[in-house]
Amino acid sequence: MNSLAGITAVVTAGSRNLGAVIVSELASRGASTISTFRASSEECSALVDQLPTTSEQSHRCCQADLDNPQGIESFVDELTRLDQVDILVNNFGPFSMTPFTDMTEEEWDRIWNGNVEAARRCSRAVAPAMRNRGRGRIVNISAGSAYIRNHSIYTLAKASLITLTEMLALELGPEVTVNGVAPGQIAESADDIAEFDPDFVDRAVRHTPTRRLVGRREVASIVVDLCEPRYDGVTGAVIPIDGGWRLNRF
Repeated sequence: MNSLAGITAVVTAGSRNLGAVIVSELASRGASTISTFRASSEECSALVDQLPTTSEQSHRCCQADLDNPQGIESFVDELTRLDQVDILVNNFGPFSMTPFTDMTEEEWDRIWNGNVEAARRCSRAVAPAMRNRGRGRIVNISAGSAYIRNHSIYTLAKASLITLTEMLALELGPEVTVNGVAPGQIAESADDIAEFDPDFVDRAVRHTPTRRLVGRREVASIVVDLCEPRYDGVTGAVIPIDGGWRLNRF
């Protein structure tokens, strides 16, 4: 359970929801963690307080507003000052279902910046030191929305994140592996999507070969598995974690 001892991991939006479960999984395997939060320092502090610690392991929070250029720049400066980042999980990813013709320029930029620009800039900040040390892991959190075409800028951003993952895998190897996961609708967030579309979950379950939604814990486990030494030979992969939901059928 200490396979990641001596490793420091940064998880953007790591204070809540899927991000918090990823942080907990990393900590359970011995990693030190840095979790970003946007507004609630109390929520992040509560998470950190319950994580396991050892003499080689510590955890802390860092405020970061990653959906605008100024906030990204500020956090990138913070990353470059850190002594060591072995793992970067680009988990921050604001969502929108505003129709294309109704969307403001500000909302378009916010979704694009939060999902793509934040991942690009954060990866660029940590990659040189990872390469100098001879090892690093970057994991990008895409989404099942990358495979459909009715979520406007969110679909575009999550699909672009898949391409970014493949591009960085080519650019940063052999020292750094870059992979991603693309979760479908997550069970614990079903109530959130129901506010936009009350029937979405029922339709999704009926359409999914496994007839269920995925859970945060199983997504987090795969994210952290990709950071393990036994996955040294895997890069440029994006794993759909959706029970087969994305597969077209007649």
